[in-house]
Amino acid sequence: MKVTKTQNGILITAWIAILAVALLEIILREVFHYDISENNLFVIQTLIVLAGTALTFIWVTIRLLRPFFGLFLVLIGSQWLVYTRIDQLPVFQSGLDNPSFNTSMLAEQILNLIVTLIVIAYMYILKKKRKLFFLAAGDTSAPAEPVNWLGIKEAEKWAAVGRRFAIYLSLGTLAFLLIAGRPPVDIVIKALPFLPAVLVYAALNAFNEEMTYKATFLAVLENIVGKHQALLLLAAFFGLFHFYGIPYGIIGVLMAAFLGWFLGKSMLETRGIFWAWFLHFLQDVLIFAFLAIGSITAGG
Repeated sequence: MKVTKTQNGILITAWIAILAVALLEIILREVFHYDISENNLFVIQTLIVLAGTALTFIWVTIRLLRPFFGLFLVLIGSQWLVYTRIDQLPVFQSGLDNPSFNTSMLAEQILNLIVTLIVIAYMYILKKKRKLFFLAAGDTSAPAEPVNWLGIKEAEKWAAVGRRFAIYLSLGTLAFLLIAGRPPVDIVIKALPFLPAVLVYAALNAFNEEMTYKATFLAVLENIVGKHQALLLLAAFFGLFHFYGIPYGIIGVLMAAFLGWFLGKSMLETRGIFWAWFLHFLQDVLIFAFLAIGSITAGG
C-alpha cells in the first residue's frame, strides 16, 4: 500500500511529538544531569504540545492531528493541576505522607481518578459516544489477530488469549516481585486484612491507566495513522514514561512498551477495555499486595 506525503507528514509529526514529550525528562536527567521539577517539566511539555497544535493550523497536511494534540494538552494540563496544585491541599498531603497503605493509596488513587475523569470528559466532547474511545467492555470473545511469536494462532478468540495471558503475565510479575524481595510468612499473614483494599485500588488504578494512557490515545490515532502505527506510538509513549518506574531503565521501558502494545491490541480487536483492564488489574493486585506487605514493619 502506497503511503502518501500527507500520511508521512502526519506519522512523522505524531512520532516527533510522542518522543519529544516522553524523552524530555530522561534526556534532561540522564544526559544533562539536570533534576527538573515536576512543575517545570509540565511547562516545557505544554510548550512542545502547543507548538505542535499551532503547526496543525500552519501546515494543513497535519490538521487531522488536532484532536491528538488536544488530548495531549488536556492530559498534561490535568496532570499539572492535580499533581502540582490539588495534591498540595492539606487533605491530600496528609494522606500521601501517611505511612498507612490504605490512607496513602486512597489519596493517590483519588488524584489519579480526577485526571482520568477530566480526560474522559474531553473524549466525550470529541467523540460523543463512549464506545468510540473504548469506554465499554467490548466483545470479549472477538477474534484475535494472530501473532506467531506470541503463540496467538489463526482463528483464536480473545476469550482464550485473555485467559492464557492472564496466567503468563501474572506469573512473570510474581516472579519479578519474589526475586526483588521475598517477604516473611508472618508479615504476609499480617497483611491479609489489606486484601479488600488491594483489590479495590488495583481495579481503580488499572482503569485509570488503561483509559487515560491507552484507550484515549488509540481513539484519536487509529483512524489517522492506522492501527499498527497507533499501537507502536502507544507502546513508545507508555514504555518511555516507565523509564523511572519499577523496574528502572531500559528493562522497564521494554517491559512497559510490550504491555502497552499488547493491551492496546486487545482494545482495538475487541473494541473495548475489558481485557486490557482485567490483565492490568491482575498485575496490580500482585504489586499492590507487595506494597501493602512492605508497609508493615517487621515485628510491629
